[in-house]
Amino acid sequence: MKVAIIGGYGKMGEWLARFLLKEGKQVVISGRDQGKLREAAGRLGVESATNQEAVKQSDAVILSIPIDKFEQIVSDIAPYTSPQQLIFDVTSIKAGPVDIMHKYIKKGSVLGVHPMFGPGADGIAGQRFVLTPIGKAEEETAGRVRKYLEGKGARVAVMSPAEHDELMAIVLGLSHFIALVTGDTLTGLGKLKQAREVSGTTYRLLLTIAESVASEDPEFYSSLQMNLPGLDKIERFFAEKAGQWLDLVNKKEGRQFADKMTEMKKRLAEADPDFKEAYRELYGLTGK
Repeated sequence: MKVAIIGGYGKMGEWLARFLLKEGKQVVISGRDQGKLREAAGRLGVESATNQEAVKQSDAVILSIPIDKFEQIVSDIAPYTSPQQLIFDVTSIKAGPVDIMHKYIKKGSVLGVHPMFGPGADGIAGQRFVLTPIGKAEEETAGRVRKYLEGKGARVAVMSPAEHDELMAIVLGLSHFIALVTGDTLTGLGKLKQAREVSGTTYRLLLTIAESVASEDPEFYSSLQMNLPGLDKIERFFAEKAGQWLDLVNKKEGRQFADKMTEMKKRLAEADPDFKEAYRELYGLTGK
């Protein structure tokens, strides 16, 4: 089986190429930046081609491309797809990309796939994937993909593109936003080095999360923030909540602060059966 990875010189594109090569698949990569494409093909030991040529010669196509380039690239390759082909996208947003694939690709089977991990992962065992099929044919494709992934030890969820995006606004959008604001705050205070030297476990984890998000591609994170539907409302809600807590601190309302924390703990415990293990897990994550 031969797989074309469009955007194969990006971090995730290269990760997917290495994974597929280990699985015994043939791989061809493509992309617009010819310099990066040649370098990546050399590192991977695979062939490179134009997007159209890569699609024409492959049994399956993976779209590992930026959201803002997605429609243009899909419209360009659509005439070169074939009826028996599988076309997957691995973007972090699903409703828009899935609609675009349906709009342009009339030959072949499409499926929205979201690997819930980054290119630093060692493999897919224990990793999460979300599949977003629409209609019976795609549900059948998703069933085969799910069986394959779970056979490799991955954890797979299946849902609609709209439900995926609603959850990703929380899981990715809000968490990234908090991490970026945290990093901006910590660096803005001007005591980062001193604080690190006397930090405890909670601060180290907080800083690690902020640094890990800040170390990634700014264009990718900007794209998520601009395109995840409803994210602005969620982040405004977060800002309102932050204001409520800050108001209690400003007014020295210690009793009300403790009561609010107690109520929040109750809600967390009701939603998460493993809530009481969180503190122990914190030490496991930091290795301390």
